[in-house]
Amino acid sequence: MDAAPRLRADDLLVLLAVARSGRYTAAAAHLGVDHTTVARRISALEDAIGGRLVAQTGSGWELTALGRQAVDTAGRIESALTQLAGAGDDHDPISGVVRMSATDGYSAYIAAPAIAALRRTHPRLSVEIVTVTRRAAAHRPGLDIEVVVGAPQSQRAQGVELGAYTLGMYASREYLDREGVPTDAAELMRHPLVYFVDAILQVEALDLPRRLVPEMVDGLSSTNVFVHVEATRAGAGIGLLPCFVADRHDDLVRLLPDEFDEQLPYWMVVRPESLRIPAVAAVADALRAETVAAAAMLAGRH
Repeated sequence: MDAAPRLRADDLLVLLAVARSGRYTAAAAHLGVDHTTVARRISALEDAIGGRLVAQTGSGWELTALGRQAVDTAGRIESALTQLAGAGDDHDPISGVVRMSATDGYSAYIAAPAIAALRRTHPRLSVEIVTVTRRAAAHRPGLDIEVVVGAPQSQRAQGVELGAYTLGMYASREYLDREGVPTDAAELMRHPLVYFVDAILQVEALDLPRRLVPEMVDGLSSTNVFVHVEATRAGAGIGLLPCFVADRHDDLVRLLPDEFDEQLPYWMVVRPESLRIPAVAAVADALRAETVAAAAMLAGRH
């Protein structure tokens, strides 16, 4: 009788690399092997566990339900190996890699300074940030922390509200000199809007123009808030922008602040098992503290 396939920790780490990248080729490049080796290791792992771990989609490889369970185990193995590699008299438990996602503005002005300060006392900590604007998921493979706009929709996702930020209408001084300054909402809606691409907007809380300015025509749309800001500065139209990003530019003027003053919440989603990792808990605490300290800035009162 043939022996049962052997479950190998190394194969779990290969699966973890595939989960993070979504592609065999990218995982292979990260691991320093070729993609056929990755495919062979995943196949061996599926034989050992007894079920499909990944499924091919149009955008790459996605985890099955069984694959998500396996990746949870793989993450704990990676964390344990990272901590063991740095063990010694001067071992700092806040070390290794923490992976998070957040919106563009939050990543730049909240997460970046929070992590920079944390690393000054924990230099063995490394943080990877994926900038994206999307709803929270109950399980996002390969991520330890997600910062999203709006409360998580899934009942299985456990989150904490970090704070709120304000959006307002802005235009460049040059644009207003050329096109005139709107004196009310009706006049403002005759101008083109700079905002997110409506057709692929994934966050319900950001679907504001339908309610606020339903008659505005899209002038320039993008998935990146910094493109919104620069397009507004260049005169592409009137931008619905986070105040804490737009107010950094003296050439932008906020319009009708009494009528357009929308507060949206930031939420942080962390899996309970991830919080048992000291590095993840430290990053989560740093993000909470930085968000509280920046409350006035986020509200557009700095």
